[in-house]
Amino acid sequence: MEAIGHALSIAGSMTWEVTWALILGFALSAVVQAVVRRSTVVRLLGDDRPRTLALSAGLGAASSSCSYAAVALARSLFRKGANFTAAMAFEIASTNMVVELGVILALLMGWQFTAAEFAGGPVMIVVLAVLFRLFLREGLLNRAREQAEHGIAGSMEGHAAMDMSVQAKGGFARRLFSRDGFTSVSHIFVMEWAAIVRDLVVGLLIAGAIAAWVPDDFWRAFFLEEHPLAAKLIGPLIGPLVAVATFVCSIGNVPLAVVLWKGGISFGGVIAFIFADLLILPILNIYRKYYGARMAVFLLVTFFAAMAVAGYAVEFAFGGLGLIPDPADATIPEEGITWNYTTWLNIVFLLLAASLLARFWRTGGPAMLRMMGGSPEAGEQGHAHSHTRHGHNH
Repeated sequence: MEAIGHALSIAGSMTWEVTWALILGFALSAVVQAVVRRSTVVRLLGDDRPRTLALSAGLGAASSSCSYAAVALARSLFRKGANFTAAMAFEIASTNMVVELGVILALLMGWQFTAAEFAGGPVMIVVLAVLFRLFLREGLLNRAREQAEHGIAGSMEGHAAMDMSVQAKGGFARRLFSRDGFTSVSHIFVMEWAAIVRDLVVGLLIAGAIAAWVPDDFWRAFFLEEHPLAAKLIGPLIGPLVAVATFVCSIGNVPLAVVLWKGGISFGGVIAFIFADLLILPILNIYRKYYGARMAVFLLVTFFAAMAVAGYAVEFAFGGLGLIPDPADATIPEEGITWNYTTWLNIVFLLLAASLLARFWRTGGPAMLRMMGGSPEAGEQGHAHSHTRHGHNH
């Protein structure tokens, strides 16, 4: 019982440490999604030129989502006419180059990891685009498109299909500060939380258990900490493998990254591990449903290669600049709640979350929430129904 208590206390302390950052990130993402229409995104992602890929990464980073929703949204964009490479760049950015991930990495591990995350993301997208150019054959892409058109459900389908942006005329500020704007932001905010909460809880519990129960000596041997060069070379290859095996996606794997970093994995290995939320086993199975088994294998190989290269790139760039922090400085939060800036920030952002939740509840949100895990068609109907309700309300 004492061991379980220790694991839960670490998980609870980590949760308290990152709460305000998650609320901030999802609120910013909800604002962007409320004013940028999905049709605009599809129109901008029509090819795989460098400018388009940069744009798709920017749009992805702005519309952050959990890994499952990001994967579902990428297929939705692809079905509506977006270029496949651009859709994959959007998917990578929307889980790995987002505000809340950067803030949480800085809080738990140091700003260097945030910088590496935003430096490594574009490297991964560039490597992936090159691999797609070299090896993605027209026949495989056509078969993937046919499979995508079948609309087989994965996870978070209804969520990905809902374009909850404000449809009214007017500029960015006018749409955002309208009553519809507030409603739309509240709906997207709660949906994003609903999409991620399971993985976040699982991730925190796994990280708490591993931090409490797995001795540091095991990790040091596993990551070859005694052999610095070998550790640097195997880190970006082992990182994704650990991620695939632990099943935790998106923000949920940051607490575990702290544990691995303290255990001796290399800097590049941590970054590759965090990027590998798009290769966990349940998501590989969703790729198979979405695009067929051959494309799923192709994505596994190319994504893995791109993550490893990004891991090596940040390892040697940050190492060369002397920016890799000392693992001893990373802290696994264990002190619980104390009167410090974290507590004040949590109070402020929890009040913001409460106001958004109240708005969501009063404007037909729960009915949409029920459609979130359903089919894409249900999601589109839910979104249409919500807009007609807003029209009647106002």
